[in-house]
Amino acid sequence: MRKKLLSILFIIILICMTFSINVKADDNSSLYLDKLDFKVYIHEDGSMDVVETWNIDIRYTNTLYKTFEKDKDKYTSIENVKVKDVTANKDLTQINEEMYHVTKDCYYGLENSKGRFEIAWGVGLDDDYDTRKYEISYTVKDAVAKYNDYAELYWQFVGADFEIDADKITGTITLPEEAENIEDILVWGHTENLNGEIHVIDNKTIKFQIDNFDAGRYVEVRTLFPNSMIESSGRTYSEDIYENVVKEETKWANQANLRREWENIKEDVIAAFFVSVIAALCIIFIEKAVKYGKKLTEINKFAPEEDIEYFRELPNEDATPGEALYILEEPYNRFNHHFGKIFSATLLDLKLKDCIDLRAEKDEKGKDKIYIKIKRRENEELKPDENRILKFISGASKKTNEIEIKSLEKYIKDHSSAVLKLIEGSEKNINSQLKDQGIIDTKEKTQYQDYNGIASTYFVFAIVTLFWAFPLAIVLLINGILCRRLRKKTNVLTQKGVNDKAKWKGLKKYMEDFSLLNEKEVPAIEVWEHYLVYATVFGIADKVLKQLKTVYPNIDEIDTASTSTCMYFMYHSNFSSSFSGAINSSISSSISSSYSSGYGGGGGFSGGGGGGRRPEEAEVEDDLVCNWGQTPIASLVYIKVIHTII
Repeated sequence: MRKKLLSILFIIILICMTFSINVKADDNSSLYLDKLDFKVYIHEDGSMDVVETWNIDIRYTNTLYKTFEKDKDKYTSIENVKVKDVTANKDLTQINEEMYHVTKDCYYGLENSKGRFEIAWGVGLDDDYDTRKYEISYTVKDAVAKYNDYAELYWQFVGADFEIDADKITGTITLPEEAENIEDILVWGHTENLNGEIHVIDNKTIKFQIDNFDAGRYVEVRTLFPNSMIESSGRTYSEDIYENVVKEETKWANQANLRREWENIKEDVIAAFFVSVIAALCIIFIEKAVKYGKKLTEINKFAPEEDIEYFRELPNEDATPGEALYILEEPYNRFNHHFGKIFSATLLDLKLKDCIDLRAEKDEKGKDKIYIKIKRRENEELKPDENRILKFISGASKKTNEIEIKSLEKYIKDHSSAVLKLIEGSEKNINSQLKDQGIIDTKEKTQYQDYNGIASTYFVFAIVTLFWAFPLAIVLLINGILCRRLRKKTNVLTQKGVNDKAKWKGLKKYMEDFSLLNEKEVPAIEVWEHYLVYATVFGIADKVLKQLKTVYPNIDEIDTASTSTCMYFMYHSNFSSSFSGAINSSISSSISSSYSSGYGGGGGFSGGGGGGRRPEEAEVEDDLVCNWGQTPIASLVYIKVIHTII
């Protein structure tokens, strides 16, 4: 049942992920381009001059840079690099060496150590922020290829590894001369979002614009124009290009059109699917809520057959401390949190049953050092849960028959796996023992635990869906509340168990209040030693000891020579709390978790366009195998999502 429920609720996570919002980390060191503008002038020799104007907001950054992939099939070299600070109206000083952090107001343009051509300049805003305008100019040799029928410029102005978001990217490309007919100029734009335009403005000019540019995408322009405009180029080919380009761009255009159509209806389709799934899940969980409600009316919770306020005898003299606590507290989901008290109380019980002995001796500072002497390493007369603890103590003492309490504490902390195994085995023993006594119903206990887990699952997913599917969140919350109520009404204890619980509860109250009852007969010290076993496991030993002192004023003067040695140790040491702390510490140290995740990505056409800021320390940049997709039109930018792996 629980696995089925988790499978259904997993669908909710997928739905929420579908509608999740990608939030970018806000780094204190950041950049943002209000506008990035390109002015491109193509010359008759196939080269092009480029002037990039960066209107940029800079925060806590030392160096800006722009890189170009070296590709002889696209261009031969980049020359005449200059950088100007337009805001300050000054040209930056050129240097001829690569620097990770470039000196303020200096720049270089050269092949870097990673084999890319790089332009980098120092902005000097390590501990400050400002809005600046920079002009970066350079010449790209042989940027235009000359074919038999057309000349082609195919250039990536912004690369997939460009790190800066931009409010707007604009560009103007000016041809060497005017074409006779405007139809002789063909243009296509490629990027990853449907948010741009490209136009042939006149017989000599091409303009493009992209709004709301996100870093990690690319911007490319491809144009064919009359080859008569190019007299010579280092990239001249004796073949036609028009037919292949149009065929290629038409294919990409069709893909882009399909994507555009999907983008137009995507939100409606997803919204309809979302509403349908949420409605279906609401119906499923409403039906479950009805079943839970019906079951609530059918369950009759057992109640004690007699009303008991105080109970002055042991409900069961053979009950182990673990059994008594299991009946009184019902720790079905948090047994390990109670085990420290069970361990301490069992140690006292083993003393009373002559399986171990306790002795104390003074150390150099006059403080008691308490030792546990093993008299029997195993006792068939003991119940399995106590026998298990006796074996554990025997194992801790190794081959000797005696162990100091401090050494036992250290053993517990150093052997967490053995402690966890002890706890697990003890709970199984107690369950089996109480089942054989007709005190608990194991099937009902399983049901109790299932309801507890399912209720928690409902509450978690109610929170997850609260802002995504409010009606479903309410239905899940109602189911969680109903499961909690079902858990409370589940009869883990049989009628006999409920009656015993009332007696143990009455005994606990008697031990807490007996000094106030003014009874004529007060139980003897030997009886109180038995009571203190259960007072320890119920967590009220300190309170009971204070009560005893009002009845027996000289009780704390009992020494180890007395027959009441348990009473001495209870008064003269932190006997129970020390064990509880050690066991719980061991449990905590046994819990561990691990998490791992991985990411990958793609890129675009090589040629130029990487850029960003220098981080505080050098990074190792991996080479990426890039997958690229492009889309064409004559007057609009067609955009295609390339490839993203998460």
